[in-house]
Amino acid sequence: MKLRHTLLALILCLVLPLANAQVQKAPDRFRGDGPWSQLIIRGITLINGNGAPPRGPVDIVVENNIIKKIQVVGYPGVEINEERRPKLAEGGHELDCTGMYLMPGLVDMHGHIGGRAQGADAEYVFKLWMAHGITTIRDPSAGNGLDWVLDQKQRSENNEITAPRIKAYTVFGQGNYDGINTPEDARNWVRENAAKGADGIKFFGANPNIMAAALDENKKLGLRSACHHAQLDVARWNVVNSAEAGLTTMEHWYGLPEALFENRTVQHYPLDYNYQNEQDRFSEAGRLWQQAAQPYSDHWNKVMDQLIDLDFTIDPTFNIYEASRDLHRTRRLEWHETYTMPSLWRFYLPSKISHGSYWHYWGTEEEVDWRKNYQLWMTFINEYKNRGGRVTTGSDSGFIFQLYGFAYIRELELLREAGFHPLEVIQSATLNGAQALGMEDEIGTIEVGKKADFVIVEENPLQNLKVLYGTGAIKLTEDNEIVRVGGVKYTVKDGIVFDAKELLADVKKLVDKAKSEEEYEIVQPGMGKKVIKP
Repeated sequence: MKLRHTLLALILCLVLPLANAQVQKAPDRFRGDGPWSQLIIRGITLINGNGAPPRGPVDIVVENNIIKKIQVVGYPGVEINEERRPKLAEGGHELDCTGMYLMPGLVDMHGHIGGRAQGADAEYVFKLWMAHGITTIRDPSAGNGLDWVLDQKQRSENNEITAPRIKAYTVFGQGNYDGINTPEDARNWVRENAAKGADGIKFFGANPNIMAAALDENKKLGLRSACHHAQLDVARWNVVNSAEAGLTTMEHWYGLPEALFENRTVQHYPLDYNYQNEQDRFSEAGRLWQQAAQPYSDHWNKVMDQLIDLDFTIDPTFNIYEASRDLHRTRRLEWHETYTMPSLWRFYLPSKISHGSYWHYWGTEEEVDWRKNYQLWMTFINEYKNRGGRVTTGSDSGFIFQLYGFAYIRELELLREAGFHPLEVIQSATLNGAQALGMEDEIGTIEVGKKADFVIVEENPLQNLKVLYGTGAIKLTEDNEIVRVGGVKYTVKDGIVFDAKELLADVKKLVDKAKSEEEYEIVQPGMGKKVIKP
C-alpha cells in the first residue's frame, strides 16, 4: 500500500484536525524587564540541573545574556558579608532573591503550540508555558505549518515576543500530498525539510525501507528525530528498529511494549476493534504493557540495554494519559475554571472526532487496566534512568484535559511517582532535555558560559513539586490559616526577567474575555445544557 494512504491518513487523523488552520501568532512583547548589560541575582539557593545538591546563598552574575560568575557568598542562617559579593557595574541591575530557589529553565520536549480546533492561540500557550518556568520547547509536528513555527521561533530568539525558544520538528511527509513511496522519495523529502530550516522530524511509522532511508538521511544531515510509533505500522517497526536506524527520541511509550513481546507479534486486539474509534484504541492501549515481557526478565533487560547502548532518549509524557487511569480527577483539575479556554474545554469533551476525547463510556475496568499499565511503564522508565538511559520531560498539552504549563508540572510529579529522586526529576526537565536537543552547551545547567535561563521560586520545589504550579500549593500556617504558597516567581529567559504571576494574569484576562464574548461557563460533561457532539 502506498505511504500516501497509510502515513497521510494517520496525519489527518492525529494532527491536521488539531491545527489545520493556523492559530494567531503571538503579539509583540510587552512583558519582561531587561535585558541589561549586567544582571546580578542575589542570595539565591541554587538547584542545578546536573544532579548536584542545592547550595546557597550564591550570587549569579549575567552579562549580555551569558552567565559570567556563580559565587558562593555565605552560609545558611549567617549574615552575608557584603564585601564578598560581586559588584554591580554601572548600568547593571540586581534582583534580590534572598531565601528563594533557582533552577535552570525547564525544557518541554513535547510542546504543541495549540491548534484552531482547541482555540489555543500562541499568546495563550506561550504565556502559560513561560509562567511555569518553561523556557525551551520542542514543537513535535509544526501543526501550524513550518513557516509559521519558524517565524515564531525567530521572533522568540530575538525576544520580540513573550515565548520560550522553539525547536521545530515537522511530521514526516508534511507538505507532500503526492506521497512518499520509495526510499529515494524519503531521502529527497528529508533533504528538502532540512533546507527549509526544520530542526528535526517527527515520525508516526511507515514502511520499514522508507523509515530506514528517512532516518539515515536525517542523521547524515545532523538533524534530530522523534517518533510516536503508531499502531498502524508498529507490528513491523518498533522502537528498537527505529533506534538502530538512527532515531534520537521516542514519544510516549508506543513501540516499546511491542519490542518487549515474547509470545506474540501483535497486540491482542479484540476482533471487533476499530482504530478510528478512540475508545477502542485507548482502552486496548491500557492493556498493552501487560502483554509485554515481565520486568527484569531476560528479554526486558535485553531491550533496555540495546536502547541505552544506542544513547537513545525516552520522552514518556506520563501526564497526557493520566485521565485514562483517573478520569474524574483529571477533568476536575482546579485550574480549568480559571485558565482553560471555552474552546479548549469543548475540545476535551466526549467526541468521536476530537483526538483524545475518547470518553464514550469510560469506566472502572478501563481505569484499573491503565493503573496496571502505569505501574509497568513506570518500572521500565525508572530502571532505564537508573542504568544511565536518558529520560526527558514532555507534556503533549492541549489534549485529554491537560493544560499547557500546568500539565508539565504534573509530568514532574509523575516522574517522582515513577521513582525518580526530586533532583533526578529536575535533571530530566533541564539538562536531559538540553542534551536531547543538542543544546547542552547553551542551556540545561547553571554554568559559566551558558545562557541566562532560570526559574526562580520562593518555596523549595524539591520538598514539594506542587509549588511550581501556577496555582501554587495549599499550606496551613502555624496560626491555622489556609494559604497558597509558591507558583513560579520569576522566569528568566535570555536574561529578561518575567513576572510569572503577571503572565498568568494576562492568560486569565484572555480566558475571561472569551467566556464573556461566548457567554460560556465551564461545567462538567453532561451536567449543563444538552450538548450533541459529532
